[in-house]
Amino acid sequence: MKNIELKRLNPADTIRPFDCGDADLNGFLLEKNPTVPNATHHSIELLATTYLIEDPDANNTIAYFSLSNDTIDRTFVDRATWNKLSRDIPNLKRRSTRPAVKLGRLGVSIPYQSVGWGTKILNFLKYWFTNENKTGCRYITVDALVSKISFYEKNGFKILVKPAENDETVLMYYDLKKFEVIC
Repeated sequence: MKNIELKRLNPADTIRPFDCGDADLNGFLLEKNPTVPNATHHSIELLATTYLIEDPDANNTIAYFSLSNDTIDRTFVDRATWNKLSRDIPNLKRRSTRPAVKLGRLGVSIPYQSVGWGTKILNFLKYWFTNENKTGCRYITVDALVSKISFYEKNGFKILVKPAENDETVLMYYDLKKFEVIC
């Protein structure tokens, strides 16, 4: 794996083999039907940008992730959480929303799971949005599958909105200022 490549998905690209074991995540990346939500459709419609991590020597896709703009809105967060988020922002800069980037999808191919690729991707995103970001972005948000909450918590994410009993996902966030401090 000497020639690992990170590339932005181009709608005309042929995607190298990928299977993360989750039909929804696989389908989002591999589906080409324009009537079904997928990475290509999201790219064409400017809804999200998908990035591929590929191993050309092995002719496969190691992982992918999709990003879109997001915001943390005061009206959707309980008062205590909002106050906690606002504590570190100077009064002159406070607004009713906070700029964020949404990690919409993150999938790691089965042979590369449980060896740190997910954490590497999250660390890359933290670096990317604190050191090479082209717009203001204070947080990374993710609608984490309930089964993946512990993974995101291990990577510094916190629950933003407590899920209802039957929710499949939970809204989580990472404060990028925390990463700046550790770098």
